[in-house]
Parts: sequence; structure tokens; C-alpha cells
Amino acid sequence: MKIDWDRRTCARKGHVTYAPDDPRLRVRLRADTAVGEAWRCLRCGDFVLGAPRGSGPAADAPLTPRGKVLRDLFILRFLAIERALRGVFIVLVAVAVWKFSNSQDAVRRLFDEYLNVFRPVFQHFHYDLDHSPVVGTVQKTFGYRHSTLLLVASLLLAYALIELVEAVGLWYAKRWAEYLTVVATAAFLPLEVYELTEHVSAVKIATLVLNVLAVVYIALAKRLFGLRGGRRAFEEERRGASLLEVEESAGALV
Repeated sequence: MKIDWDRRTCARKGHVTYAPDDPRLRVRLRADTAVGEAWRCLRCGDFVLGAPRGSGPAADAPLTPRGKVLRDLFILRFLAIERALRGVFIVLVAVAVWKFSNSQDAVRRLFDEYLNVFRPVFQHFHYDLDHSPVVGTVQKTFGYRHSTLLLVASLLLAYALIELVEAVGLWYAKRWAEYLTVVATAAFLPLEVYELTEHVSAVKIATLVLNVLAVVYIALAKRLFGLRGGRRAFEEERRGASLLEVEESAGALV
């Protein structure tokens, strides 16, 4: 089922009506009804009863996103939420690493105590905990120096900050955030591919696919790096989606 992004947005945020000073445009956007005047919504095109929400020169009319622009905004906000959740998760991991660095010996003793308790249980099921890859990885982290763990925590916080900045910028559809997202995401793709060569999991595959799609989609849809005409073509497409722009063009042809 095709989504009507214009009416969907108007249902949530309300209609956008505007009365231009130019009489030719004004008459095309206004209608008289039995219950009063109605003005055409610049977003969905429906006529709305009541006075317009704004008025003035046509050039000062609000630039109202419509159709494809609204769909792109929805996708950007989905990516913004994903980036925000990832950023918060990375912050929590960084805090955990920092706390671990300050109580490394205590955590090691607690881990060894639990390992001694569960060792006979796992031996009963013929599983050797002493040669377990998971246990080996945990024990290996105990050998890291305090300064190394602090560096890891700092790098994780820096990465989380990038993710959160991306999230805010994408939510408000800032062009600099789109560039940042494409560059930062593409930079980490080789690392994600390398991790798949080490261990394949559904989560890693889904993350890689999502990031690749995000890079390709944003770069093409937003015409970044000069693609598909670059910024000028993007701005022209956005302005051309305004109903008032369409009405003005139609009025000029009459």
C-alpha cells in the first residue's frame, strides 16, 4: 500500500495554509464555501476551512516539505534513532570499561571465584571451561594495563559522541550531518567486514547491510559529493516540491 506522506504529516502536524499577495495566486489557493472561506494546504493540497495561517509575498511563503522529501525525512529520522540508541549503548560500554579499569583486581577475583563454582557443573556436561574461548577472552582482558583500558574507554566515548552528533543532525535533516554520517559510516565498513571474517553472526550481518544501505541511500538521495547534480539540484528539487511554487508556475503559464 502506497503511503500518502503529505496527508500523513498533515494529520500529525496540521495543515499549512498561506495567502500570497499576488491576486493571481491568491485566487488559485482560496475557495468560498457555504460555511466560509477555505485555503489550500501547501503540503497535501486539500482545502482547509478558516483563515490562512500566514500571508505576504509569495517569496516569503513557508518552504513546506512534500512527497518524496517527507519520505526522505522519515528515513533520516529512523537512522537518527538508530544512531542515538547505538551512541547510548557505546557510552554505557565505555563507562563499564572505565569502572573495570579502576577495580580490575576485584573483578578478576570475583570471576575466578564464580569460575571455580561452575567448573564442576560444566565438567559434568563434558565442557571444559578452562579452554573455553569466552573464558579465555575474559581472562585476557584482565591482563590489560590500566592505561590501556582508559584509552579504550576514551576512544569509545569519542565514537559515541560522533554517533550522537549524527543522530541530532539527521533528526533535523542538516546537510553537514548527512556528510558526517556517510563519511563516518563508510570509514568503519572495512572494520565491520573484518569482524565478519573473524566471527559471523546475524547481528553483524544486519548491521553491515544497514550501514551500507544508509551510505548509498543518503549519498544518492541527498545528492552529496556532487552526485546527481549536487547541492544545487537538491535545492531545486526541494523548492520544486512546494505547492505554492507549482501554483506560481501554473499561474505564469495562464
